Amino acid sequence: MSHLIGSSATAPSSPAIHPNGSPNLKGARPIPNARHFDNHGLLPPAAASWSSALRDLSEFEIAPGPHPTGLQYDSPYSRSIPSTAPGSPRIPPLRQNSGSHTPRTRPHATTLNIPGMTRSKASPDGRIPDRDVAAKLVIIMVGLPARGKSYITKKIQRYLSWQQHNTKIFNVGNRRRIAAGVANPSGSGGGSPTSAHRINGVDVPTQAATILLNHAKQGPDIVVNDEPSKLDLNGGGDDGAKRRDKIDQSAKFFDPNNTEAAKLREQVALDTLDELLNYLLHQGGAVGILDATNSTIQRRKLLVDHVKSVEPKLGILFIESICHDQNLLEANMRLKLSGPDYKDKDPVKSLADFKERVKAYERAYQPLGEYEEKNGLAYIQMIDVGRKLVHHRLKGFLSGGIASYLTTFNLSPRQIWITRHGQSMDNQLQKLGGDSELTERGHCYGQALYNFMTYKRKEWLIEQKNKIARSSFPPQPGDNTPPYPELNQELEDKNFCVWTSMLKRSVQTAEYFDADEDYDVKAWEMLNELNAGTFEGMTYDEIAQKYPEEYQKRSADKLQYIYPGVGGEGYLQVISRLRDMVREIERITDHLLIIGHRSICRVLMAYFMDLTRDDIADLDVPLGILYAIEPKPYGIEFHAYKYNEEMGWFDELPNYKPRKTVDRNG
Repeated sequence: MSHLIGSSATAPSSPAIHPNGSPNLKGARPIPNARHFDNHGLLPPAAASWSSALRDLSEFEIAPGPHPTGLQYDSPYSRSIPSTAPGSPRIPPLRQNSGSHTPRTRPHATTLNIPGMTRSKASPDGRIPDRDVAAKLVIIMVGLPARGKSYITKKIQRYLSWQQHNTKIFNVGNRRRIAAGVANPSGSGGGSPTSAHRINGVDVPTQAATILLNHAKQGPDIVVNDEPSKLDLNGGGDDGAKRRDKIDQSAKFFDPNNTEAAKLREQVALDTLDELLNYLLHQGGAVGILDATNSTIQRRKLLVDHVKSVEPKLGILFIESICHDQNLLEANMRLKLSGPDYKDKDPVKSLADFKERVKAYERAYQPLGEYEEKNGLAYIQMIDVGRKLVHHRLKGFLSGGIASYLTTFNLSPRQIWITRHGQSMDNQLQKLGGDSELTERGHCYGQALYNFMTYKRKEWLIEQKNKIARSSFPPQPGDNTPPYPELNQELEDKNFCVWTSMLKRSVQTAEYFDADEDYDVKAWEMLNELNAGTFEGMTYDEIAQKYPEEYQKRSADKLQYIYPGVGGEGYLQVISRLRDMVREIERITDHLLIIGHRSICRVLMAYFMDLTRDDIADLDVPLGILYAIEPKPYGIEFHAYKYNEEMGWFDELPNYKPRKTVDRNG
């Protein structure tokens, strides 16, 4: 026993415990076998309670010094006298290096970062900190033209930005057109075609991306400037007279035997990559996406070597888009005719030239595979817009999340509708949260919503059939929508899903849908309203009066703010719990109506409209507004409708622009 703390080699052994509960005094017979405890010893039988056993133990009087019967204990704690001296002052820990005295050389751990859900000294808000370079990601797109690379990059950018990871696309084609003198560096660049629903010549999703910068009721006019900074290969200034003459951008420019054009394309690719790296390393970026063909091993090796020479710890992920489906390929090629290279040109000649361009790339094209695997490079091959995915050596939570998201892609024509529930009892009282029932006006809203959705569902089916009948080539004036690759399916078989939260006001708004067998109604807990914690059931005025500091904290940063108390949430927590919901919305091919709450509608609208993080918590989503989102191969088509209570119907708002909330109790 001498090796025990405070023990002595000469100290007597601890006393044995007699079966009858008495100490085993000197000369007493020891317990022959532990099984005697079952019925006679100190330990209680199985049926006895712990309290009984503890009561029996408390009968022993343990005192320091020799026991009257000669009993002694060898524990130092039984002989010590409690000290009356004050405790030692707490010494806070000092920052140190536990491994050695040399500075840390290995990179920091690159574990999961979720804004609002994780927190560290380097990242109090949960975003990827600048010091964790290895957690940042360079995505390099690969694939022949018309394979949907730009479509994929825009969706990835929107998905990651919505989760508050700073993400930006760097398009080599845009920079090439500027270098060749066929695009205006300060212009919009004539991006992909959009729906006919435009404002001041700019499509609504682009408008929505920069709204809410002012407190005005209507958002400001939008200035689009997605093109990269001016590239001047001649070393000239900004004077237009010194700009390079226009370079032929026909299929001959992409011929691998055209050495002069090849040098220009390579230089443009490296300059665009430098801009991407600067964004990641010096501008707080988390993910940079290089959108280009990068169709040869030589080009991809050049890009990897360049990234490693600048920052070897940066993560690199290749994403290759492959199309075997000829219907899908034809649709993509038709879409290119409205792009910046062929805009306002003869569609027949443009299509022929584009196919020649593709053939030029095909002659030198080397898909991802053996070279990348031998060199341990991570990649994802996406075949026919998510029909099949191949992964290799994915590292980090961003790469894994992107791979999971890519599996949800589909180009099926469908509509997604988003609205809040009808008016509830708590809405009348202007109370937060709760689980109150609908008012009579709220029930009327549910009935009008059912009637309107049934009408729009039939109207959509007629429109789709008419589009199929009018489909022709060359496209008619104003027709910038290519044929869907899935329009040969029976559209009458498309289901209509209605999703609600589990709160009464949302479930009751869907009561008319639930009574119709032609609608599939489902309640989701993740669609519940943001939990206000301690402030549930209070009004904003009551919070301002009773908790002015909390009220000011929320007003200063609504996105980061978390309501105090058990269950209290913030907008970042809502984004986190809706991550799986968004992937499911992207996956299903059916029509969908979501009857949610204000915070839920804000977060979902922020995803589809690609809103900035500063806009999410202030987006005006009043009762009685119905939003329609129709996914397209180039983005979305967006419409808004307002409830007409007198008519029991919905009126379209043709010039609707998202705006800041003007009535917090709306």
